[in-house]
Amino acid sequence: MIDIRTIRDNPDLVKASQRARGAAESDVDDVLAADEARRASLQEFEDLRAEQKALSRTVGKASPEDRPAILAKAKEMAEQVKALEAKSDAAAATFQEAMLKLQNLIIDGVPAGGEDDYVVLREIGTIRNFADEGVQIKDHLDVAEGIDALDMERGAKVSGARFYYLTGIGARLELALLTMAADQAADNGFKLMNTPTLVKPEIMGGTGFLGAHSDEIYYLPADDLYLTGTSEVALAGYHENEILDLSAGPKRYAGWSTCYRREAGSHGKDTRGIIRVHQFNKVEMFSFCDADDAEAEHARFLGWEEEMLAKVELPYRVIDTAAGDLGASAARKFDCEAWLPSQNRYMEVTSTSNCTTFQARRLKIRQRGEDGMEAVATINGTLATTRWLVAMFENHQQADGSLYVPQALRPYLGGREAIEPVAARGARA
Repeated sequence: MIDIRTIRDNPDLVKASQRARGAAESDVDDVLAADEARRASLQEFEDLRAEQKALSRTVGKASPEDRPAILAKAKEMAEQVKALEAKSDAAAATFQEAMLKLQNLIIDGVPAGGEDDYVVLREIGTIRNFADEGVQIKDHLDVAEGIDALDMERGAKVSGARFYYLTGIGARLELALLTMAADQAADNGFKLMNTPTLVKPEIMGGTGFLGAHSDEIYYLPADDLYLTGTSEVALAGYHENEILDLSAGPKRYAGWSTCYRREAGSHGKDTRGIIRVHQFNKVEMFSFCDADDAEAEHARFLGWEEEMLAKVELPYRVIDTAAGDLGASAARKFDCEAWLPSQNRYMEVTSTSNCTTFQARRLKIRQRGEDGMEAVATINGTLATTRWLVAMFENHQQADGSLYVPQALRPYLGGREAIEPVAARGARA
């Protein structure tokens, strides 16, 4: 959540952020009204409780004749104090509910608007001219099936639409990619974590995922637990209600986990192959850092993501995501989109978000500052995920049906430089 002092001191700034996101400016007014009611109610309760305590102290000194009246008055006042405490608690709950509706304050320079209002920061790499090479472009599913890497039909048979099996070399490719990502994370000071994929409501809500897009999340009512769509959730909750020592720099973690998303509202979108699926694997970077270092840490995360994209030799672009397309917790988000030859477009493969102190305030994660306790900042970013295989299959397909293996990935695949199609393997056998 946003610091209430910021909202009180500069409500127009917060309203401008809401406006840029396409969110309700009236939510800011609701917070201010709830804050005023909460403080007034608390003051009323504390004033009467102080009077009650003062009156109670007079009982022992009162004369026998006055004592019954004082005791009666004290009893009456105790009931009033109890009622005012309940009123104060209700006002505090209303204030908390209003605060949780507010989305994070965007950072200066974030483009206003919605999904299509992003700003392209740079384009990296050369897009292959398949026609000049004499290569008939296949989409990722055809390429994957040609090398026996993916089985969509049996995935649907066993689990339904948008499920799949990575088979043989497909499973090996994903494992190689994620292992390379884990190695890079470790080389840059991240502690590798295999995270829980089921979390409590307070952790899911604390990261800001139970807002407008809560219908994307799988929920298990019998256990009151949520399946995570990213290990960001479990990593953010790792230090819930703790005081961190960041004197030696950010605390960085890399979460390796399976992720689950309902893909609600995506009916008819990317139904072929594994672009948009219900289950996938991912290595996610996460950092707890000083709020003053958050933007620099965010830039470092983007640099590490681009380093991974260079290793798998994909042409890509970096976009500055518009405010209306940010998640509730993100103050700024950069997406890296790889080129998808079969669709002649870019496709998001990774993103990194600066959540400033928004998540940490909700999860009560602090550090000791010069002026007392202060919230830390959180940064997240994807280092590799199953979806990368889509771009790799399409960009690295060869005329003979084989798949080129990027040089950096070869040590993780026994040194192989290419993966031959099934037909070629069968003919050689």
